[in-house]
Amino acid sequence: KEGVADEANNKQELSNIRAEIEAVNYDREVNKDKGTMPPFGFITEDQVNGYWGEGSTPQASQGWFSSQMEKIGLAKSMETRTHEAEFEDFLNAKVALMKGRNPEMADREISEEERAQAREFFAKVRIYQKEYQDKAAKNELDATFVKRVNLLAKLQQAQFLARIYSEKVSKDLQVTDEEVQKYIAEHPELDPTAKRAEAQAILDRAKAGEDFAALANQYSEDPGNGSPDGEKKGGAYANVPKGQMMPAFEAGALAAKAGEVNPELIETTYGFHIIKLDRALSSTKKPDGKTEETYDVRHILISTGQKDAANPNAPAMPTEDFVKAKLEEEKQKKLIDDIVAKNNISVPDDFSIPEVSQEQMQEMMKQRQQQMQMQQGMDPSAGPPPPSAPEKAEPEKK
Repeated sequence: KEGVADEANNKQELSNIRAEIEAVNYDREVNKDKGTMPPFGFITEDQVNGYWGEGSTPQASQGWFSSQMEKIGLAKSMETRTHEAEFEDFLNAKVALMKGRNPEMADREISEEERAQAREFFAKVRIYQKEYQDKAAKNELDATFVKRVNLLAKLQQAQFLARIYSEKVSKDLQVTDEEVQKYIAEHPELDPTAKRAEAQAILDRAKAGEDFAALANQYSEDPGNGSPDGEKKGGAYANVPKGQMMPAFEAGALAAKAGEVNPELIETTYGFHIIKLDRALSSTKKPDGKTEETYDVRHILISTGQKDAANPNAPAMPTEDFVKAKLEEEKQKKLIDDIVAKNNISVPDDFSIPEVSQEQMQEMMKQRQQQMQMQQGMDPSAGPPPPSAPEKAEPEKK
C-alpha cells in the first residue's frame, strides 16, 4: 500500500525480472541436451538482427502497406519501433535504479559499448521470452516447469520489492544521537552516577598506595584481565602500540608518569577506568625487526555496560550502544506492526510452511547467480564490491 510497485522504474524492473527469469529458464530447458554454451548462446546473430528489423526482407513477402512505408522512409515495422521503445524503457529504468543505489554515479553516462551490450542482451531475453510464452500458452511445455518458472519470477520480484521498500523506510528506522540521549535521561537506571562513585572509591585507594594489581584482580570488570589458564593479570597490558587503544584511554595512560596512577577517572563508552602507567612510551623492536612506540599499562574497569535481559549470555554493551539497539528494535517492530495492520495480514491457525529442499534452494541460487552474470556487461555498477578498508581495532572493554 506504499505504492512502491507502482512507481514507473520499479514497475519496469518487475517486468524485466519476469522476462529474464522466463528467458533464462527456457534457454536451459530447450537447450539442455545440446552441449555447453554461455547463456543465450544458441540465439544467432540473424535472430537478433531480425528482432531489430535489421535483416533483409524479400520484397515479394512485403505487403502493399509495408512497401509504401518503405517509400516514405518508414521501412521499420511497427513491431520493430515498439521493440526500440521497449528497450529505451528497459535501459532507462536500469540506469535510474543503478544511480539510485549508487549516488556517486549520478553523473555517469552509459557508453556506446555498454548500450550495445544492453541492447543485445535485451533482444535475446525478449526472443526467448516470446518463444516461452507462446509455447506455454499452447501447452507445449511441461506444466511443472511452467509453474516453477512462474514461482521463481515471483520470488525474484518479491526480493526486489523488499529491497526497494527497505531502502524507502530505512530512514524511519535510523536512531539519532538525540533519541539515545533522551532515552537515557528518561531512564534513571541507566545513569552512571553510582558506577562513578564506585570507581572513584577504588581510585582513591590506588592513589593512597594500595597494590594496584590486587585491586584490579578484585574489582576490574574487564574480560581481558583473565588468561586462558584462569589466572588474572592484575589489569596489565604490555607492549601496547601507540594508537591501538581508544583515544581517551591512551591519553589518560600517557598523561601519567611511569609507575604512577593517573589521579583522574578516565571515562570511555565502556565505563570508568583507573589507570596506572608501568612503562612510559618508548621504541621497542617487533619480531620482524621493525621498531614501534609502545608502553605498558594497567587499568581497572568499572563497567557501565548494559546486559540484555532477553539474552543473559550475551556480553554487556556500552550504554549508548545498548539503547540504540533497543530503539532500533522498537522501530522495526512498530514498522512491521503498521505493515500488518495496513494490509490486513493474518495467519490461519493451521498454517504450515512447506519445506524447501536443498536442491530447490541451490536451483534458485543458481538461477539468481546466472541472471546477475548476464547483466554484468550492461550494468556499470555490477561486479564484486571493492574491499573494505581495515578498521582500527578497539581494545577489549577498555
